[in-house]
Amino acid sequence: MGRQARQFSKTGLYHIVFRGICRQNIFEEDNDFIKMLKTIQELKQEMQFKIYAYCLMNNHVHLLLKEENTGDISLIMKRLLTKYAGWFNRKYSRSGALIANRYKSQPVEIDEYLSSLIRYIHQNPIRAKIVTHIDKYRWSSYPEYMNESIITDTGFILSTMDRKTFEIYHKQEEKGYYEVNDKIGKSDEYIRQRIIKLIDGKEPKEIGLLPKPERNKIIKQLKEEEGFSIRQIERATGISRGIIARC
Repeated sequence: MGRQARQFSKTGLYHIVFRGICRQNIFEEDNDFIKMLKTIQELKQEMQFKIYAYCLMNNHVHLLLKEENTGDISLIMKRLLTKYAGWFNRKYSRSGALIANRYKSQPVEIDEYLSSLIRYIHQNPIRAKIVTHIDKYRWSSYPEYMNESIITDTGFILSTMDRKTFEIYHKQEEKGYYEVNDKIGKSDEYIRQRIIKLIDGKEPKEIGLLPKPERNKIIKQLKEEEGFSIRQIERATGISRGIIARC
């Protein structure tokens, strides 16, 4: 069965994750982290894309980047992974694939959860119990937001909140789950945020508490205008698929 085509982002923004094959380390020492960041920086200058956040973990990497032209993402990632994997294999006298399968990418279409996604990326070392405080981890873009920007394009986010607000915001636990996969379709977090926007900031679960006519009107809108499936609406709202199907 062939691979599904990647989903392109209308905004040019992508949350990207790639992992070591069999979840093995792709960074063995500090110089490996440095090499990856240097490679990203060089490619960024060549291809004019933007980096809004990154986090390098021992066996995987999170990137939040914005391409200049639609479709650039494929060439950016091919060049990044080829350059780094070749360097790593030569350094450690190994052969074969370094990165598992292909990278995973999730288009980011809603600006409203961009800051939450950045917090999610930066809090990876805390969730992995590598550090207890976010500012203690060296290999993420968080220090660039708090100090000098080197690779990360911090201006956009820092135009919406100052550094102190950014710091306080990152001390709060990010509870959103930003899964990245290659499936065609919208992520659960995208659907959740879209529903929140449609119902004036309320959580999707609150739709089930509304009067029946209002509830049914919103469900119909989610199906017909937003194009969400019955299963997607059920997961987001907690309303049974039987009720959703009848609306």
